[in-house]
Amino acid sequence: MEKKRAPALVFKAIAHKKKYCSSRKINLTDQKTPRSLPLSEAITISAQAIGEVMVGRSLTEVLDQLDAHERPIVQSLTFDALRKWVRSHEFIKQFIPKAPPPEVEYLLSVAIALFLQGAAEGKGYAAHTIVDQAVKACSEYEPTMYAKGLVNAVLRKVSLAVQAENEKPYPPDPIPMFFPAWWRASLKRNYSKSWQAMLIQQAQRAPLILRVNAKQHLRKEYQELLHQAGIAAEPVESVAGIALDSALLLREPVPVSDLPGFYSGAVSVQDAGAQIAAILLDPKPGERILDACAAPGGKTAHLLELAQCEMTALELDGERLGKIGGNLDRLRLQSDRVRVVRGDASKAAWWDGEPFDKILLDAPCSASGIVARHPDIPFLRREADIKALQLRQRAILEQAWKMLKIGGTLLYVTCSVFPEEGEEQAAWFVAEHGDALRLSAPGQILPTELNDGFYYALFKKNGP
Repeated sequence: MEKKRAPALVFKAIAHKKKYCSSRKINLTDQKTPRSLPLSEAITISAQAIGEVMVGRSLTEVLDQLDAHERPIVQSLTFDALRKWVRSHEFIKQFIPKAPPPEVEYLLSVAIALFLQGAAEGKGYAAHTIVDQAVKACSEYEPTMYAKGLVNAVLRKVSLAVQAENEKPYPPDPIPMFFPAWWRASLKRNYSKSWQAMLIQQAQRAPLILRVNAKQHLRKEYQELLHQAGIAAEPVESVAGIALDSALLLREPVPVSDLPGFYSGAVSVQDAGAQIAAILLDPKPGERILDACAAPGGKTAHLLELAQCEMTALELDGERLGKIGGNLDRLRLQSDRVRVVRGDASKAAWWDGEPFDKILLDAPCSASGIVARHPDIPFLRREADIKALQLRQRAILEQAWKMLKIGGTLLYVTCSVFPEEGEEQAAWFVAEHGDALRLSAPGQILPTELNDGFYYALFKKNGP
């Protein structure tokens, strides 16, 4: 299925959503666990969020504009709608011969995704509730008021069709999520035996993985704190043969506000595959280390949890730069040995000229390996992006190498499954730099139930 691009921004900015949603006032309090939105309002805002994605805006950016009580349910609905895009649009085409306007299409996709939730996802709404709240959502948003009858009729038909489908002895399309044709072709070409399994895995909800702050607790200690709080967790012992000492899996996700000591820095949310980075770089006390593309600061923090090093966290985007400081503050890792610097990793303008012992380069990439956590990514990427990102990665690699001490190590990381951003880059780098010795590292890690997709290559800088 090829994605339809919206010709223009059809929805008002998310920041102005309240003008178009229900006029009922919502009383906000500084609660530990913020209240949720009514389902109708959440459907309206989720549809708006999808509209923003369809014109090229990152869903993370959109969700960041929401209030604390709005985000959990809106994120859940929007993520599910994107994951189930293919199947929901099969129903829309079946029951609406002529394609509806985008604002109606997006609202229907949110509502239909609720019907399509499986038992493993914990279906929370009865069919009549979904229909009722979706119709109510139509009446609460000016551009969709006219479509209440259409939405009501379509969703009643979808409800019956889903019920009948669930009684069939065979499952529907196992890849219900949209992936562009070029994306599928690339995976099929490079992973002929596993590409379908990879897409099916990425269409599932990602698990909640924690990283225990080693400066505050041993993993076993924090696991016991979770147990006392009624939260079941199990250790993730390793990924790609790399031992993990601080990773915990929560089979049933909970709000971070429910995690013991979260706001005092006891624990962070971080994918198990991402936790490999700091372990591979192996920081030592006193070493001068650069995290070259650091935001939001998860890997920076992990390095500081492992060793008291001289850390420079570099980030070009000013807004994302602030997230690094916020994370370090929460984890109680700020000190005079930690510098958070705004600068372009492909240029030397920010650098003081003193070389680093170790460099972590988590390079800008397609993010094709983290679709389970960011289901908007396949809707945002274009085939031409890969070449542009490859050139950007090479520019940053070249500059980082200049800033590395002789005898130092550089870890190249991407959260991508495309070889153009992984193994092809590592091979190019070694061919271009005679002083680069490639060390042992996992290489390409494909997405699994316990980890996202990552690429890791480790290089040592030899002397003349």
